[in-house]
Parts: sequence; structure tokens; C-alpha cells
Amino acid sequence: MTQTKSSNNIVAIITMCFIFAMISFVTNMAAPFGTIWKNQYDWAGMTGNLMNFAAYLFMGIPAGKMLLKIGYKKTTLAALAVGFIGICIQYLSSFEFLQGSAIYVYLLGAFVCGFCVCMLNTVVNPMLNMLGGGGNKGNQLIQTGGTLNSLTGTLTPLLVGALVGTVTDKTAMSDVSPLLFIAMAVFGLAFIIIACLTIPEPAQERKTKVYEHSAWNFRHFVLGAVAIFFYVGIEIGIPAQVIFFLSDATEKGAGITVNGAAIGGAIAAIYWLLMMVGRFSSTLVSGKVSSRAQMITMSAIAICLILIAIFIPKTNTISMPGYSAADGFAMFQVPLSCLFLVLCGLCTSIMWGAIFNLAVEGLGKYTEQASGIFMMLVVGGGVMPWIQELIAKSSAGYLNSYWLVIAMLVYMLYYSVSGCKNVNKDIPVE
Repeated sequence: MTQTKSSNNIVAIITMCFIFAMISFVTNMAAPFGTIWKNQYDWAGMTGNLMNFAAYLFMGIPAGKMLLKIGYKKTTLAALAVGFIGICIQYLSSFEFLQGSAIYVYLLGAFVCGFCVCMLNTVVNPMLNMLGGGGNKGNQLIQTGGTLNSLTGTLTPLLVGALVGTVTDKTAMSDVSPLLFIAMAVFGLAFIIIACLTIPEPAQERKTKVYEHSAWNFRHFVLGAVAIFFYVGIEIGIPAQVIFFLSDATEKGAGITVNGAAIGGAIAAIYWLLMMVGRFSSTLVSGKVSSRAQMITMSAIAICLILIAIFIPKTNTISMPGYSAADGFAMFQVPLSCLFLVLCGLCTSIMWGAIFNLAVEGLGKYTEQASGIFMMLVVGGGVMPWIQELIAKSSAGYLNSYWLVIAMLVYMLYYSVSGCKNVNKDIPVE
């Protein structure tokens, strides 16, 4: 019996890690796709990303309720079906007959995909934390899934950049249709695989019970939900503005006149690659080093890195790997600030798992509800980068927009130092 349970857990862990990878694949298409739409509509750069994350605001709590009502497996299958539909809608935006309405079709597709990734996130985080037994081990499994998440996050902007090359007034969504077809195939295959698997259902035995308290009664969880709101804004905002900065050939941007979008996508891919390295490293140490200690260290380092990036003149350059249609992978001169910004990937890599782990610690029977609320606050990944883009488009410019990121990182540091402490241990959770 024990061996069977262990085998089921291994299958469940592999499944959840695969889902974690899909979440990043879908989410990370929004920013590089934005470079296409921004050339046609100045306001559209981060709007697709905003729509993607706005869906979390509407779907977070319902997704948590779905876990209790229909279970983890059926919630996952529903999410995959919704994701397939969302990708199909985005593909429709590439049809020329839509003309001026195409952007709105694309935004609708991004919004629908947001429902998908919200539901998948609601499933994967509590499941991995539970399979790891909570605490440091739970965080270790979340970081393992996060490693695959960062791998797909690395590949997505790189693929979009390679397909687009230099953004012109003729660049359209049809240029990235191969990536959309890949996404459709992945969703379809994932649906078939998960339909054939047995996934643990820890919430089913609790679905008919009524509780006196809720996750909102735990101070460390509420502060953690705010932390996740800011964190996703940091994670998305840092590489997104790097892409826009490098693809802007004007004096305001980096001034790269050829293949700026491709180079920007490649540099942003380094950020996600470093996130993968950081999460893999965290996987190795999280069994011994607490989530709190990792958060304190990485928040402080990230603040320092971004401060350096802001104050370095953009005339100071460095050679970094990029991609162009003519030269393939090569070294390109980019502002030195970009190096310090992408290095932040090492810091942000551990934050998602650490925040979730700290925020749900000691919640017991309120975990599913907490996961749904958590996902609702992921809307910060749309709101904060959108605000950052408004700052970047103003006279402040791209690099000064990162002061907003520093402010959010200061909150991360506060949460990891004192806000994560559970002061409501008197509330029964069994």
C-alpha cells in the first residue's frame, strides 16, 4: 500500500511540474506579442499582459471553490480546455479580414488564457506544497516545478523574437502562428495525458464542511497575498520593459535599429534562464534553508541590482548574446543596465514558491480557499507592469520606471522579515 501511494505521489508530482511549465509558456507570450501590437497601437504594449492577469481577479476565488467542488483533476481538465480555446481566439486575431478589430480579438484571447493559467496555478501550488508535506520540503517541490516553469519562460520570448526579428508596420500575429499551433498541440496532449492519470484529491473530504473562520483571518496570509500581487508585477515587469527598451530604436530606447525585438527577446530569455538556474539551485537547498531566509537575501540583492541598473548611463554598453535573422545567435552591444536587470532573475526565481509556502503555512483546512484568493491577487502581474509601462512612456523613461519595482521589492523585504510570521495560531485548522 505504501509503495502504491509513493508511486501515485511521484506521478502526481511529475504531472504538477508539467502543468507548472505550461503556465509560463502561456503567460510569457503576452509581453513579446505586445511588441507586435505596440507598433500598431501605442497603448497596446502591455495591454495583452494586463488582460491575461485581469482574468485572475475574476477567476481566483471561483477556481478555489472548484477545487473543493469537483477536485483537482477535473479543475485541471477544465483549465486545459479553456486554454485551448484562448489560444484559438488569439490565432483568429491574425486573420486580415478582422482589420481594426483584430487587436480586440487578441485581447479577448489573452483574457480567456488568463482564466486557464489562473485555474492551473490554483491547482499546482497547493498540490505540490501538500505532496511535499509543507514547510521547507513543500517549498522544495514548488521550486522544482518552478524550474520547469522558468525553462518554458526562457524559450517563449526567444521563440517569439526569432519569429518576429525586426518589428515593422507589416509585422502581424500571423508571423508567430507556429508558436500558437505548438500551444494548441501542447494543451490537447496535456488534456489527454491528465485525463488518463490518477491525481490525489485532498480537498474532496472537506467540500461539504462549513468552517467558522477563513483564510482571511490569518494576518500572515493576507500580507502574503499582497506580496504575491507585487511579486508577479516584479517578475513580469522586469523582462517586459527590457524587451520594450531594446526594441525601441528611438533616442528614448536603446537605439538598436536592426533586429531590436529579436535581441530584446533573447536578452529577456536570459532573465528567464537565470530564473530557471535560481529555482534549480533553490530546489537543492530548500530542504535545509528556510523560505524566509531565501526571501530576505534575494529581496535585498534585487534592490541593489536594480539601483545599479537605474544609475548606469545607457551609453555604457556590454556584449550580450542575442539573435538576428541574418546572423543567428551572436553577441550584440546593449546597455550595461540590461545585464543587471536580467541578473534579477536569480533573485525573483525563489520568490513565488517562498511566498506561497510562507503564506499558507499553518492554514490546514483553509488551504484551498487560500490558494484561490492567492490566484485572485496574481492580477498584480497585469496591473503593476501596466503602471510601469505608463511611467516608461512618460518623460521618466524606461530605466526610471524601475523605481516602481524597487518599491515593490522593499515590501517583499518587509514581508520576509516580519510580515510572514503567523500570529493567529489560536485558530483551529484541523
